[in-house]
Amino acid sequence: MTMQQQVLKIAILDDYAGVAVDLADWTGLGDVTVFRDTLKDEAEVIERLRPFDVLCVMRERTPLPGQIIRALPNLRLIVTSGTRNLSIDLAAAAARRIPVCGTDMRMTMTAELTMGLILALERRIVVEANSLTAGGWQIGLGRDLHGLTLGLVGLGKVGRQMAQLGKAFGMSVAAWSQNLTPELCAEHGVTYCNTLTSLMGQSDVVSIHVVLSDRSRGMIDAAALAAMRPDATLVNTSRGPIVNQSDLLDALHRNRLAGAALDVFDSEPLAGDDPIMDQELIRTGKLLLAPHLGYASLQTFTLFYRQMAEAVAAWKEGNPIRVLTQ
Repeated sequence: MTMQQQVLKIAILDDYAGVAVDLADWTGLGDVTVFRDTLKDEAEVIERLRPFDVLCVMRERTPLPGQIIRALPNLRLIVTSGTRNLSIDLAAAAARRIPVCGTDMRMTMTAELTMGLILALERRIVVEANSLTAGGWQIGLGRDLHGLTLGLVGLGKVGRQMAQLGKAFGMSVAAWSQNLTPELCAEHGVTYCNTLTSLMGQSDVVSIHVVLSDRSRGMIDAAALAAMRPDATLVNTSRGPIVNQSDLLDALHRNRLAGAALDVFDSEPLAGDDPIMDQELIRTGKLLLAPHLGYASLQTFTLFYRQMAEAVAAWKEGNPIRVLTQ
């Protein structure tokens, strides 16, 4: 049976919102199964995915390390959203001659969401709205952004967008990262900080925009948080493990930090009994949590799923596909 004649078994993973089938045309590609949940146990992942020829994965929601790739006898193609996915073992896939291809990536959505979280946190939008719907009225005062200093941990693509947005709100902008140079900061009209401690100490709002790596894991720890002013806030829309969660909770409870907004977590989806679900901090508006919305927009997911379906169709017909490399 040729590839064109074979009925492919296609799995779409981690479609939390249940939109994959609606946003793209999968007609004629094969037998499509959509999974809306995320399995954490590796053995359960292997058992679920064993029958499938094609896996369509959404970012790093379900990692595909070598031990999973090697355990899937029917696997012939992996399609990921975005231009890279560090949770896929490309070498293991290449060893089995399984192509891994990606899609284009929109570049504005994470910065927009980050500014939304900053506004919501600083102006206490959620806690004040909750007071109103519960029959109350104003119960506190937030800060407007004009005149505050926005501190960026990282001045890459998203960090540069954040610098522009911060300036649009009348904020001063400073930045630090391990490889950042004064010249790059000057090019983007941003104050250069030569240490993380310096950045944390002079910023009213600290926003994290570095990738997760061995160098950045746990970077925002008790010492970094202690350098912040008590009225400062922290926002993380990058990756959860960059911030030491227990150190952050301790700083918030001890009033060493005015507030934090998180869109990313150590383990996702976030379990209801996770310590970060601190109801006291959430109720008082000191902690704002969002379910990893940074890249989850209608336009972005439409792009992702349409190009995933197109990649499967191209591969099935033997046409060129965009293969990811190490």
